[in-house]
Order: sequence, then C-alpha cells, then structure tokens
Amino acid sequence: MLGMDLSDALDALRQSSAWIELAVALGCLGMSWLIVRLVRGSQTPERSIWFGRKIVDGVLFPVLALVLAYAAKRLLILMAVPVAVFKIVLPVLISFVIIRLSVRVLDAAFPASKLVKAAERTISWIAWLAMVAWITGFLPLLLEELDQIHWTLGSSKVSIRTLLEGALSAGFVLVLVLWVSAAVEDRLLRGATGEQLSLRKVVANVVRAGLVFLGLLLALSAVGIDLTALSVLGGALGVGLGFGLQKLAANYVSGFVILAERSLRIGDMVKVDNFEGRITDIATRYTVIRALNGREAIVPNEMLITQRVENSSLADPRVLVSTMVQVGYGTDLEACMPALIQVVAGVPRVMADPAPVVQLSNFAADGLELTINFWILDPENGQGGVRSDVNLAILKYLNTQGIEIPFPQRVVRQG
Repeated sequence: MLGMDLSDALDALRQSSAWIELAVALGCLGMSWLIVRLVRGSQTPERSIWFGRKIVDGVLFPVLALVLAYAAKRLLILMAVPVAVFKIVLPVLISFVIIRLSVRVLDAAFPASKLVKAAERTISWIAWLAMVAWITGFLPLLLEELDQIHWTLGSSKVSIRTLLEGALSAGFVLVLVLWVSAAVEDRLLRGATGEQLSLRKVVANVVRAGLVFLGLLLALSAVGIDLTALSVLGGALGVGLGFGLQKLAANYVSGFVILAERSLRIGDMVKVDNFEGRITDIATRYTVIRALNGREAIVPNEMLITQRVENSSLADPRVLVSTMVQVGYGTDLEACMPALIQVVAGVPRVMADPAPVVQLSNFAADGLELTINFWILDPENGQGGVRSDVNLAILKYLNTQGIEIPFPQRVVRQG
C-alpha cells in the first residue's frame, strides 16, 4: 500500500523518538524561515511569487522547508531512528507547496480577477483533503478503485485515474507557464514609460500568448490527447473565427496592430466615441480609458482601428486652452494686453514657450472682447483647474488696475 496505516502511525507517534522528530521538524521550519528572511532582506518585494507579502506567504519558504525536511528524514533513517512524524510532515509540506505555488502564480498572472480568491479556496480544500486521504491510507485505495473503471479509446486504455492524473499534470504545467509569463511580463514592463512601455507591452503579450499556447500543447499531451487531432480542431476553429468569433479575433488582431504601430500609447489623452480620457492599459482585446472624473471605459480594440480617434498626445503633448474676458471701451489696450500676458504667464502649469497670447477678438455690445490663449503640457491633469486659475489671475489684475468688466444694462421706459 502506498499510503500509511493509521493505527501504525498512531503507535509510532507514542514512541520517545517522535519528540526527536518533532524537534527536527521545527528546526527545519525555523531554518527555512531564517534563510528566506536573509535572502529577502528588509524590503518586501511587491507581488513576489517567491517571497509573497510575508515570509511564509511565498513559494520559497515551503519549498525550503520541504527540502530540509526530506533531507532530515533521510538522515534519521541512516541513524536508525524510527520515522513517524515525518510521514505526516512531508505530505503537509507538499500540500503547502502546491497551495502557495498555485495561489501566488494565479495572483501574479491575474491581479485584478475576482476569481483568484475562489480558486485559492478550491485549491486549498483539494490539497488538504488529498493530504488527509494520503495519511490515512484512503487515497491509495481510492486510486486503485478508480483505476478499475476504464474503457478503450482506439488503441489506448483510459481510466478515471489516468484522467485525474492527466488533469492534475495539465494544471501543473499551466501554472508553471503562467509563472514564467508573469515573470517575463514584469521584467519587461519594469521601469518602462511612454513609447517604450507600449513596445514592451507588445513583446509581453506575444510572449505570454506563445507560452500559454505551448503550455496547452504540453497539457494536452500530459492528458494523453493525440496532438495530431489538433489539425481537425484547427479547421473547426477557422470556421468558428469566420462566423461567431470574427469580432473577437478582430479585437485581438487590432490590439497587436495598435501596440506595434504605437499610434496609441499608454498615457495618451484620447477622445473616442465622445468619451475623453487617458489610456491606462492596452490589452490584447480591449483598451482601458480613464476620464478625469474617475470613470473608466473599456473600448474594444477594433473600434480604435475603424473609428476616428482624437489623440492629444500623439505628436505633441502640448494643448491650447482659451478663455475670454470683456473690458470697457475706454480701456487702454496697449497697456492692458501686454500686462495680461505677463499675468497669465505667471500662473502655474501655463507654459512660457509658447507664450500666452491676448487678442482683441470682438467689438461686443457691452465692451471689448479679449481672447486669451495659453498652452499647457499636462492635459491629463485636466483643463478646468488651470483655466480657473488664469481667470482668477485676470480678475485680480483688472480689479487692481480699476479696469471695469462691463455687464449688460437695459433701460426700461414706461410710456
């Protein structure tokens, strides 16, 4: 029997050597904690798979503990010490490694997904139940019974046990692929900005898609599916893309085209379908645009290719902002207009080059209409705030100089 007999295990735990094993096991855990603490240092890496948010939250701690515990078990056997505690410790550590590896990889690969917590609970329950079944000797018996339920597919013999083992192998392969792709994407996007960020996003998406495809092939091979059958699947997939998946495929292709051409970049201020905001992410299927009021729009990439998109940051991030004020007809414009230019130029966020411009735009019914044009370099911070600051500065200057801002006056006579 592959498992261990529960009554024999309980008898072994009553022996005096069990205390020695328990002390050695605790020592392995303490040494693993110390090693991880020294390797990690004082700073906690953000979203690290190896270290996690805490010392025992990553993958490195249970892996080190498992390695040290296995080495300690072999050493105790060589010293002729009866082993009982380690028959429980090793399955527990294996379950711990599986849970930490799966959870940390899924959290790194899908940081914004709400299904990660549900997957974490599911994986934890399965791993701990399998560990308990192994220790009690129930799991080997169950596997033997499942192996008896089999059928023939072509020339291959398939049982429920082989399907379960294949599914677990496929899941393990996919977890490793997601781990590698998440590490590659994090390394590529670290410290990148502007055009460099968009270009690296292309490479990260291509690498991730390639690794996931390779992982799926390995997973299918682990389950026992003949990969030559993929030719039939490819034909069916082509028909599906021609009909039901046409829009989905167009969005994915458009995403790679946008990132490759760099016509839209992360951080650009754009206006699409009357929605204006800053691009915060360009995924393979959609683009996220965040408005200045906090609302976010998820725009399919095909729309960004087929429709007109206003990009305020493509060639030049500078944006022209205008405001208007009226002064009385008796105002000395030759002195007032240069003074207004200096006042507007002193407002924060207003660029000195190009300098602000004041123009006499209209002879209005109640006064002279002056249009003030100025440039800003940070449109992602909005235009309302800087326009308000400019208006306040203009109002303060006009009040200081005693220049009247005319308002409509109407005289009503009764006959």
